[in-house]
Order: sequence, then structure tokens, then C-alpha cells
Amino acid sequence: MSLLKTIENNPSFAPRESSPVPERLISGNPSFKTWAQDVARGEMIHTGVWEATPGETRSIKGETFEFCHILSGVVELTPENGEPVVYKSGNSFVMKPGFVGIWKTIETVRKIYVTVM
Repeated sequence: MSLLKTIENNPSFAPRESSPVPERLISGNPSFKTWAQDVARGEMIHTGVWEATPGETRSIKGETFEFCHILSGVVELTPENGEPVVYKSGNSFVMKPGFVGIWKTIETVRKIYVTVM
């Protein structure tokens, strides 16, 4: 097993397709695609590419830490009791454990993610 892993921005394998759970959907009809590319430390760390079509959902991180790097598209994140922040292609951000807010996909977004549980 190599300790170096390249994350493919445009994976050639089929993604896992999903949609938000009804209790988290705020508006629109977003759909999600996930290209999981690596798991480490006994399922505690996940890495891959994720894509979402326009819509608004509640984001609740719980105990999960997530690093995101936007490859394409535009999103607006509004932390609970906070101001909206817009992220677009080339931007990176972290949602720390306990983050609660609104994830609004303005233009179909594709991101690299790393989650640590």
C-alpha cells in the first residue's frame, strides 16, 4: 500500500449518487455525487471528490472535521447566527466539529474533501 495518494479531480469510475435527507432540505432539488477515493485510520479519515447541483440544505458536522477545496462552481455557507461566506473555484475552507449552518449551492459545485471523524 502506497503512502502517497493522488486525488483525481475527474474520476473515471461511477460515483455514488444521493440526495439530501428530507429534514435537511431547505429549497431546490439538489443531487449529490461522491467519488470516494481513500479511507484511512480505520474508517476515520475519508478523501474524495463531491459534487452538488443547486439547492439549499442544512449542514450539520457533528463531531466531523471537514477540509474542502472548491474545484468548480459557487457555494454560500452561512454559519448559524453568522454572516454568509461565498466560496468559488480555487478557494479552500474548513468546517470544524460542531459547525451548523446553511449550505447553498449557487452553481453546481465540485470539491475535494477530507473528513476526519
